[in-house]
Amino acid sequence: MPANWMKRIIAIVVGGAIVALLIWFAWPQPVAVDLATAAKGPLEVTADDDGKTRVRHIYTVSAPIGGKVLRISHPIGAQGTSLHVGDQVTANETVVALMQPTPPSFLDVRSHDQLEAEVIAADASIQQQEAEVRRLEAALEFARTEFQRAQALARTQTISTQAFDKAKFEVASNEAALASARAQLDFRRNMRSSLAARLIDPTNVTPPKDPACCVRVLAPASGRVLKIIQDSEVVVLPGAPLVDIGDPNDLEVVADLLSTDAVQIKVNAPVRIDGWGGPPIRGKVVRVDPAGFLKVSALGIEEQRVRVTIDFTDPPELWSRLGHDYRVIVHATIWSAGDVLTVPVSALFRKGEDWAVFVVEDGRAQLTPVKIGHRNNRMAEVLEGLAAGRQVVLHPSDKIADGVRIAQR
Repeated sequence: MPANWMKRIIAIVVGGAIVALLIWFAWPQPVAVDLATAAKGPLEVTADDDGKTRVRHIYTVSAPIGGKVLRISHPIGAQGTSLHVGDQVTANETVVALMQPTPPSFLDVRSHDQLEAEVIAADASIQQQEAEVRRLEAALEFARTEFQRAQALARTQTISTQAFDKAKFEVASNEAALASARAQLDFRRNMRSSLAARLIDPTNVTPPKDPACCVRVLAPASGRVLKIIQDSEVVVLPGAPLVDIGDPNDLEVVADLLSTDAVQIKVNAPVRIDGWGGPPIRGKVVRVDPAGFLKVSALGIEEQRVRVTIDFTDPPELWSRLGHDYRVIVHATIWSAGDVLTVPVSALFRKGEDWAVFVVEDGRAQLTPVKIGHRNNRMAEVLEGLAAGRQVVLHPSDKIADGVRIAQR
């Protein structure tokens, strides 16, 4: 009998242990979650986007005339100086470019033959006019001789007044005709020279040995060379850009913000500038452009953007390593407060049309509707529904529901 009772007791103990294990495995375990505490503190709402630095006043040096620009990075002038990006220039002193006349263009066969025929015709015209000049010179000589005879007869009063005046008129008339013929001869000779110049072959033109003989383009302002737009030797038209000049110490920041953010930004709003490889820099908004423009994002989305200009408020020692067209990230302040109740944005989720959070209550998640105000990408202002010091669940998953047991991860 005692042996049977012992077997029964062992069976009961083993069965109870098995049932306890089954109940323990079947019993729901608390869900591991991350928690955060709602607390009061400062909150700032900013418009964040990429921006870039730029020199406030950029002077683009252009070609004053059409011609051949010599290579800018090669030695210029008698001093043998050359120009490179970053070089210091002085207004109205530093030579930034030298220009030479362009060589004559090539002529096709037909144009060449036409010009040669015109030169031959011009030679014949000159010969004709030279003969006319010689004829008028002879006529003038004869008229002068006749006039001298008329003067001698007039002293003895053996010639009429009409004959005397006619001899005088013939001299004046032939002098004028000779002057006109000589002028016409000069005109035809110059026309012939013009036609001959158009026949000059560019291969026979010798470039000037001294490049300083030509047009010297001077720097319009003092500063540094920011960009050499046309470095190679090339023929340019009047107004072609050559070099950009500016002062790297006179920097500002421009950012193209969404128009929905730009309307909330005010002039003199504080700005935090970072993402440039150094410590954050403080600035302020100085201008919000009154007109926007269309910009296509990297994802191919058309966005309406507005350009915002920002000045540095920190001393130059903090941002002196920045240069022209450097990338930065700007955070323009839209709204800020010093003491508001905040909760992480990752704890919020939608419950119908309202916002809600899961609050920790006796180890269980309690669904709590809240009303929020301003928010940024990390924190949100809580207006109603939550008290300071309460713990909330971060990133609630679909395993979390009202009344579910939870435990901090």
